[in-house]
Amino acid sequence: MGIKGLQGFVATVCPDVCRMVDLREIAEKHRIDHPDFPPVIVVDAMSCVRYWYTPESWVCGGQWREYLAILEDFIKAFMAAGIKLVFYFDGVVEEKKRDEWIKRRFQNNKEIARIFQFIKTHRKQPGRGMFVVPSALPTFTRFALKSLGQKTVCTLQEADFEVAAYGLEHNCIGILGQDSDYLIYNTCPYFSIEKLRLDRLVTLMFSREHLCRALGLSLTHLPLFACLLGNDVVPERLLEGFWHKCLVTSPHKNNSYSRRANVILAVANYISKVPCSYSSLEHLKEMLPLGSDMTLLYRGVQSYLLPGQQSPWIPPNVTNCQTFSLQEQTAMCQDKEILQVAKEQHIRSENYTIFNILSSGETECSNSLEDERDTEIPGQALIYRPARQHIYSVLLESGKGGAYPLVKEWFVYFGNPLQQPELIQPVQPSVPGGTPNLKTLWFAKGPDVEKQRYSTFLACFHLQDGMEELQALEAPVAAFCCLLAYLMMQVSSLSLEDLNAFVAVILCLKGKSAAQLASLQLAQVDSRAVHLGAVFVRGLTTLLLANSACGFPFRMDDLMPWEMFDGKLFQEKYQQSHRGCSLEGLLEGNESLYAPFHNLKSFICKACTAKKRTIQSRPRGDGFITGTQQREFNPRFQQTHRSSFVPPYHNQMRGFLWRNPQPQGKK
Repeated sequence: MGIKGLQGFVATVCPDVCRMVDLREIAEKHRIDHPDFPPVIVVDAMSCVRYWYTPESWVCGGQWREYLAILEDFIKAFMAAGIKLVFYFDGVVEEKKRDEWIKRRFQNNKEIARIFQFIKTHRKQPGRGMFVVPSALPTFTRFALKSLGQKTVCTLQEADFEVAAYGLEHNCIGILGQDSDYLIYNTCPYFSIEKLRLDRLVTLMFSREHLCRALGLSLTHLPLFACLLGNDVVPERLLEGFWHKCLVTSPHKNNSYSRRANVILAVANYISKVPCSYSSLEHLKEMLPLGSDMTLLYRGVQSYLLPGQQSPWIPPNVTNCQTFSLQEQTAMCQDKEILQVAKEQHIRSENYTIFNILSSGETECSNSLEDERDTEIPGQALIYRPARQHIYSVLLESGKGGAYPLVKEWFVYFGNPLQQPELIQPVQPSVPGGTPNLKTLWFAKGPDVEKQRYSTFLACFHLQDGMEELQALEAPVAAFCCLLAYLMMQVSSLSLEDLNAFVAVILCLKGKSAAQLASLQLAQVDSRAVHLGAVFVRGLTTLLLANSACGFPFRMDDLMPWEMFDGKLFQEKYQQSHRGCSLEGLLEGNESLYAPFHNLKSFICKACTAKKRTIQSRPRGDGFITGTQQREFNPRFQQTHRSSFVPPYHNQMRGFLWRNPQPQGKK
């Protein structure tokens, strides 16, 4: 989160704290001083993703191939300068930050509602001023960077601490990010991603020493300074009275500055007069309404102390609590081998979310670009919950009497007040021969186990009967069919036109370059297609979760959005399909795609029919819908529609997109 207003204060009140630097020059100096150690920049990736995502289109579900190319160019620019990058991603929402996380989620909900209202009114994407990152962008960025050969770390605690610790321990030339906490940690220099000019490799560097000089403080003051301005440990609401007292006595008050700037100067003035000792903190009891919890300040200061660092503000009998061992001691999974493997995969960014579930029994999902006024499409959190319940069952062995421990979910969807986590009951999937235990799925070898992994994965999506057909397909296509079939089963309002659009996307995407997709122009943007794009991409993260739990029947690279989805292309196919476009038009005149198109549709329709779900035709034409009208559609779409697609199903899958060169061979 950082310290509210500190970076803005630096820019306006004491601009000497930051200066433009040439990263090539800094790297060259490092090579001269440390010839045996290449220059390294540690990257706070979570604060960078919104600056990395520069494709023009951002509402349609993500321009994933364009984004992948942008990341590749970013890496190449640093490689050309001989600079190695190490990327860090938040792997957990710490309990102390949950309230702030919830607050941000509700703020994001309001922003998303405004975006949908704009799209419905103007039939186009809003300007960059309303930009929100595409759903699941941080998750897929992590896997993208890994696929591009980069060292990618998923943290066990809040990322800023681990980033600062890595920078200090490995003598990095700097931290690249956008978080004012890096002005407080006593670590390597802090570079701004916002001000980075990639073509010249120049950016702003912030100096802690110059900040201290401007405020009349020393480096040891900075952690207490941050706490008394309000941070993730010490909430601002407890500090208002203290700020008022500081303002009254401050000699630096300037009416041309904002109130926040004057508060920063006043707090710095107060701290500069306090002796650097832990007994000094005792005097703050009179000024802060902390009640009996005087440990708040200790914990706040301590949160900035990196391994091996000490502070004069902390009593000698208080030890550094930045450790993860407590969570492991109380882990939901008691099998140490399983937990250790999950932890190692988590840190190396090889799995998705399962360590959080196995260790703390808790998981979360942030906002998605979903239209809360569209009552026909449930929240993605609810659509994929049955699949997650099966995945939880695979991960968590049942206890005595066959009972599973409950999983705590913090998932954002319309109507969820997020006052407490929802307690989710794991549900055993219907795996032929029974669900294998986790040790079998993760550690056993041989063709029989490979089959068990695949069938368990499919059972999480109610597709265990389609194993032979799916295994005949290329892995990304099989995964796509799995997700789309599940989606069509779960959401009764999805139509034949929606199905046609999705299938056309994966077929037409093959062979298209990032540049070709970037040049695609949309005459207008449909809000329902925006919503469906976000739901589909969130479904891909559910595939990642199932794959991680089931021992990786798929390569993670085969489950990535750039293999099977493009936001603008889906918008185009969705609008074409709902206008009654011919098959030739939908498939861009490529006759070789006709048979695969029908085969994939046939498989999905057969899977739905087995679950008593008939996919009906419901063309919407150009019927762009306002939010108030949309609520009235629900009863109308419950009526029976004559047009449906339930063709006789034959095993025609083997003629399309082979997994291997020999059609008759099994995986």
